Amino acid sequence: QVQLAESGGETVQIGGSLRLSCVYDGDTATKAAIAWFRQAPGKEREALALSGPLGSTSTHDSVKGRFIISRENAKKTVYLQMNSLKPEDTAIYYCAAKTTFGIPWTRSEGYIAWGQGTQVTVSS
Repeated sequence: QVQLAESGGETVQIGGSLRLSCVYDGDTATKAAIAWFRQAPGKEREALALSGPLGSTSTHDSVKGRFIISRENAKKTVYLQMNSLKPEDTAIYYCAAKTTFGIPWTRSEGYIAWGQGTQVTVSS
């Protein structure tokens, strides 16, 4: 089993920064790739970034240069550093675990476990 829990979401001004945390648990999670997604009202769930179990990362073009994913295996935590935040970044942010290949990381159906989400609101 894999358990994940996000934290760090809050209301922030345009141009501000936030760091989200995703704490994962379970032996399977240690070997899993963990990704950040977000979903705004009326929109599809959107992939943001992926961290592999050995430190490799992928970042979606839509947030490349502003969002950075990192991982501390000793703390079983994956972070998402978000800079230069915009109103369109307002969404619920989720982390998810992936253990299988064959499905691109940007597709949500490839993940075996999800956190409950944390709300990020960007306003003026």
